[in-house]
Amino acid sequence: QVQLVESGGGLVQAGTSLTLSCAASGRTFNNYYMAWFRQAPGKEREFLGAISVSGRSTYYADSVKGRFTISRDNAKNTVSLQMYSLKPEDTAVYYCGAERTGRDIYESAKYDYWGQGTQVTVSS
Repeated sequence: QVQLVESGGGLVQAGTSLTLSCAASGRTFNNYYMAWFRQAPGKEREFLGAISVSGRSTYYADSVKGRFTISRDNAKNTVSLQMYSLKPEDTAVYYCGAERTGRDIYESAKYDYWGQGTQVTVSS
């Protein structure tokens, strides 16, 4: 069992940076691929990036590659998403998720656990 709690969202201006954090509880955090998704009103949940169990491999959506960076600290049971050069279209609720196998990291329906989400609003 893994419980996930996101933090770090807020209202920011376009062009600025923001870092989101996801704290995990449960002894099995180190067994899961971790990922960030986002969901804007009226849209499907969108994959942003994922990181392997060891942290050595990362995967990104083309839409955010080069602007977003995912990282994890297995000693602290945390996963982070650094976001740079934010745009108004980045406005959404951001979720972290845990996926056991690593085979389906791009598909939100395959994730085992989700946090409650944190709102990011980017003003122009």
